[in-house]
Amino acid sequence: MNLGTAQPYIASYVIFRKGDKVAFVLRSGTNWMDGYYGLAAGKVEEDESFTQAAIREAKEEVGIQLKESSLKQVFTMHRRDPESDIKFWVDVFFEVTEWEGELFNAEPHMHSEVAWLDTNNLPENIITSIRFVLSEIAKGHNYAEYGWDI
Repeated sequence: MNLGTAQPYIASYVIFRKGDKVAFVLRSGTNWMDGYYGLAAGKVEEDESFTQAAIREAKEEVGIQLKESSLKQVFTMHRRDPESDIKFWVDVFFEVTEWEGELFNAEPHMHSEVAWLDTNNLPENIITSIRFVLSEIAKGHNYAEYGWDI
């Protein structure tokens, strides 16, 4: 049976890293995973590359203007989320270790804070798929499929 070609949503994520700490945004007022920490991230817009989306999201969410050369692609995930209205995703994660300025909450209507959290001691309220990705990166992996066993 031919089900047709998959048309997943695509998203870019930015991992701002200082040693063992990563910058997270605490979601609020978004109607999805409010009260949970996530990364600066968002859907890739039409006619936008993954790197362009990462640069845009960094500016929109944490007020940092990144250069494409500062982005290091570290992980790709094909994600299935049967609980969501959007069932399939391709997520690309970039890591940044150098930037100018201080991160701040540039979208207070969508996040209640920006927090630097120790990846070795994360709180319970981290978005599950993000916790998974950070764990996979720490293991040296750069690709995973997530949610297909549900």
